[in-house]
Amino acid sequence: MTAEQLFARAGEGRSELIWGEMVKHMPVGRIHARLVTRLLGWIAAFVEKFNLGDVGPEWGVTLARNPDLVYAPDITFVSAPRLVAENAGFFEGGPDLAVEVLSPDERPGDIREKVKNYLEHGTQMVWVVDPRTATVTIHRAGTTPRSYSAQQEVSGEEILPGFSFRVDDLFASII
Repeated sequence: MTAEQLFARAGEGRSELIWGEMVKHMPVGRIHARLVTRLLGWIAAFVEKFNLGDVGPEWGVTLARNPDLVYAPDITFVSAPRLVAENAGFFEGGPDLAVEVLSPDERPGDIREKVKNYLEHGTQMVWVVDPRTATVTIHRAGTTPRSYSAQQEVSGEEILPGFSFRVDDLFASII
């Protein structure tokens, strides 16, 4: 299956394309949804205030072709200079920032593979939010992942300059 064929089947529910094979995903639970909503709200307000680009939930990104690899990060940010006018389909290439909130059924190997694929295909930064440990781990190509918890602050670094949040604020009243 191609990215275009997957896009044409959007009404069939949540799914991604893993090297040409469609993989359906179960709907997320309340904790997952609340974490995505809170973080997306903060990022979207910041991006909009400074006109930095586009951000959205489950925005499909085509990372590779032949066979196609399409992920739908929980939150996707693409900077303004990289946006293509009137692209109705999935974004071509890695986003500047991909955020993945772990689901209870997600296997560690699956998320490691996903992070590796994001970084190998142009994504500059991946945040992995783990509700079980109340941590946020930042992944970047060529560096050791860094995990943040409790009162530590996560920064948007040069991807979202000036944006930051405390980890305990993200998880407050949710878990």
